[in-house]
Amino acid sequence: MIKIKEAVIVEGKYDKIKLKGIIDAPIIETNGFRIFKDRDKRRLISAMAKNRGIIILTDSDSAGFVIRNHIKGIAPDGRILNAYIPQILGKESRKAQPSKEGFLGVEGTSSEYILSALRKCGATIESETSKPQGAKFTKAQLYELGLTGGEHSSEKRAKLLKRLGLPAYLTTNALLEILPCITTAEEFEEIVNSL
Repeated sequence: MIKIKEAVIVEGKYDKIKLKGIIDAPIIETNGFRIFKDRDKRRLISAMAKNRGIIILTDSDSAGFVIRNHIKGIAPDGRILNAYIPQILGKESRKAQPSKEGFLGVEGTSSEYILSALRKCGATIESETSKPQGAKFTKAQLYELGLTGGEHSSEKRAKLLKRLGLPAYLTTNALLEILPCITTAEEFEEIVNSL
């Protein structure tokens, strides 16, 4: 079990149960889309973001991304880190059927993937030296590498996201946020050129 300084925001109670078995940190559940109307929960998340920082860890489906973006708007001046789990087809063992989009959620993702995602996003982990974030990436760099603004850039970006183990729903801005946490500029160019 690892101890994390930041509070971790998840969608539901089963996500919270999963995390309680692998991390020691405050874990706040949004109760799915109820976060949109729950003023008290939104105030709590905003306060946590300002005081200790938060890590958003939602499912890698469209609903998870809607919730993630809403949370970002709740605490615009707080410290927000984004941890992403990969899009893995499957279903959680407690469910009779897979989710609408067929991807595993946080609760169904392996502990190793979750811990890797937390480390990659820059979580402050007690007894581990934080990996300093690398160079900032820009939209101009993504354009020059053919990942935006070109005829086949969306296909190339999809291949890149798959290669990096990131969700296909990741926006260009979200990609720019996470790249410094997982790669250097040189490694990134090599990966893109090999696509």
